[in-house]
Amino acid sequence: MLQRLPNHEASATVRPNLDVEILSVATAVPSNRLAQGAMLERAKQVFPHLAHLEPVYANTGIATRYSCMPLEWYLEPRGWRERSDCFEREALDLLEQAARKAIDEAGIQITDIDAIVTVSTTGLCVPSLDAKLANRMGLRNDIERLPIFGLGCAGGVSGLARSARLAQSFEGGHVLLLSVELCSLNYRLADTRKAMFISTALFGDGAAAVVLRSAGPRPNGNGTRRHPRISAVGEHLWFESEDMMGWSIEEDGFGVIISTTIPSFTQDNIRDAAQTFLTKNGYEFDDLAGLVLHPGGRKVLEAVESALQIDGDELRHSWDVLRDFGNMSSPTVLFVLARTLATGASGRHLMAAFGPGFSISFSLLDL
Repeated sequence: MLQRLPNHEASATVRPNLDVEILSVATAVPSNRLAQGAMLERAKQVFPHLAHLEPVYANTGIATRYSCMPLEWYLEPRGWRERSDCFEREALDLLEQAARKAIDEAGIQITDIDAIVTVSTTGLCVPSLDAKLANRMGLRNDIERLPIFGLGCAGGVSGLARSARLAQSFEGGHVLLLSVELCSLNYRLADTRKAMFISTALFGDGAAAVVLRSAGPRPNGNGTRRHPRISAVGEHLWFESEDMMGWSIEEDGFGVIISTTIPSFTQDNIRDAAQTFLTKNGYEFDDLAGLVLHPGGRKVLEAVESALQIDGDELRHSWDVLRDFGNMSSPTVLFVLARTLATGASGRHLMAAFGPGFSISFSLLDL
């Protein structure tokens, strides 16, 4: 179990002031299922000069991933227009799948959605994805929309935070959070750097949807299990760290920026950042029943385990999602949340994900 970090005093008077229910969490992936071994064989064709890095594929902890396009599609040069056309088409299909499932599982109607928050950093679309989705799904014409770009892997947690704050302002209203990333569309043949090789070993495609509602009175002894709740949200930004993660704008698409120092930086800094967030909201590590962590990669998960003095079982859902889907950027942590809820987890959980900036986003969940 998580160990208390000494020399920090939690405030006895501060307590979270957010109370938002998670009514449902749904996920969706493309139909193209890629085995890690098959990906390695293709990578050898593109990166023959990086043969010494081939063990990276075996050491990721990933068995399968999903791609919006067949593997052969990535072996031809693609430009911005083609990538953008694919992004819009495939992202909308995945979002509609996830959104309809989440709305159905929440037991509400499409017309009950009052606001929609859409998170993505792997493609561009104007009008934004939420506007196009509103037309496809028949959302109300007075729906409030918040498209968010640029949060990267942290977008799942930050998007949940923005959605929760929005839901808090709607008494009895519903907010739909959507997250979609098509990381594979940014594999570029012209980029033969080590960073691109590593990204081809880690990233996959996927989408997730969450329905949120401002919490009402708790059930009184009728045996009805209340919904999981979000009680606090927050972020931490480390200055002078912009070059650790992000995109560069290239002639034929986004160029990946991913530093090899991320695992060591995580190990050195996550505990203080998490402790500060918990203390601000009146809690300590001892108060947590578990973690819902974005699995950025094997080395990142191992760094978190070392920094927080926990064993692999504490992050088993993160490890399992990494194995089955790879790193899908922003929706990945929502896949972890879905598995956590499906196993009947209870108690206070800390949800976290790293992102460009370099930053980390937090949510405090009461399951």
